[in-house]
Amino acid sequence: MKHLMSPLDFSVEELDRILDLANDIENHPEKYAHACAGKKLATLFYEPSTRTRLSFEAAMLNLGGSVLGFSSADSSSAAKGESVSDTIRVISCYADICAMRHPKEGAPMVAASKSSIPVINAGDGGHQHPTQTLTDLLTIRTLKGRLNDLTIGLCGDLKFGRTVHSLIHALVRYPNVRFILISPDELRVPSYIKENVLDKNHVPYQEVERLEDALPDLDLLYMTRVQKERFFNEEDYVRMKDFYILDKKKLELAPADMLVLHPLPRVNEISVEVDEDPRAVYFKQAQFGVYVRMALILTLLGIEI
Repeated sequence: MKHLMSPLDFSVEELDRILDLANDIENHPEKYAHACAGKKLATLFYEPSTRTRLSFEAAMLNLGGSVLGFSSADSSSAAKGESVSDTIRVISCYADICAMRHPKEGAPMVAASKSSIPVINAGDGGHQHPTQTLTDLLTIRTLKGRLNDLTIGLCGDLKFGRTVHSLIHALVRYPNVRFILISPDELRVPSYIKENVLDKNHVPYQEVERLEDALPDLDLLYMTRVQKERFFNEEDYVRMKDFYILDKKKLELAPADMLVLHPLPRVNEISVEVDEDPRAVYFKQAQFGVYVRMALILTLLGIEI
């Protein structure tokens, strides 16, 4: 039995197979409409979510399966003090596969160690968000045609942003990838990621503060929001939240074929006027998320069509 805690749980070859399957699902959805008939997905979301939770649910429903679960810790027995270990043991009696989001880093790993069904990490604190990474890889590969030979700008909250951390881990395995890390000093990529992932894999990167300085050189711009829930005080959040706003004027500095991605939700870091630009693909990205989660569910359940 396999779980998904990190993008590195799959080899590059396994990832390619999942992305190929997701593309086939996109092109031939009718083939997969009953693939999970009789199977149940449990969504255990101890933290608020719109896209991730609903895209998991949509994925399982599209496969002909059913869904059960909770959308906040307050509506689960966690409010009574039940441990993650006990919860997953119980859920294993009810469902065939589980997606878990938790504010504490490592909680899905604890669940996986006690579970008798596959567990998918749907986000744990500021640590990892592997299914968002699979979504990002599918978006890039489908729209750019490759995952190598790319200059990628990561902009915004690079300190607490689990989507950014997961994406860096995944992309360093592809040749000729380089990063431009765009953030204020207070929100830079943690040193352990720079040392243990970028430096260790000899991946070139530079850190800049101004978005305008990076834009002309990018194949991809990955915007992130400054996450209020990760800050210890309101004052720091207010000071940081409007540090980067991508608008039409700034976008004029970018190449004509650059893609703008965002894991969503956005607050105001991308102006709504950018939505009409063909380079803005963040809503397509959300759609790709359903296909890739369908492919992941099939893979972890060992179902082949």
